[in-house]
Amino acid sequence: MRLTDFWQRMADHFGTAYADSFARDHVMSDLGGRTVNEALAAGWSAKEVWRVVCAVMNVPDEKR
Repeated sequence: MRLTDFWQRMADHFGTAYADSFARDHVMSDLGGRTVNEALAAGWSAKEVWRVVCAVMNVPDEKR
């Protein structure tokens, strides 16, 4: 998954403003106690991070 696709999916699910806030502020244990932004900066792939976001936030299957 490209990073641009990841951010588009985040915006589609959360809305543009909240996607940015969520990625910056929401710490998830499934990301090793990191935020989305921290996980991406630490080298996690966009696909891995999206899978965690989907699982933690109960993203509907049709948006995965």
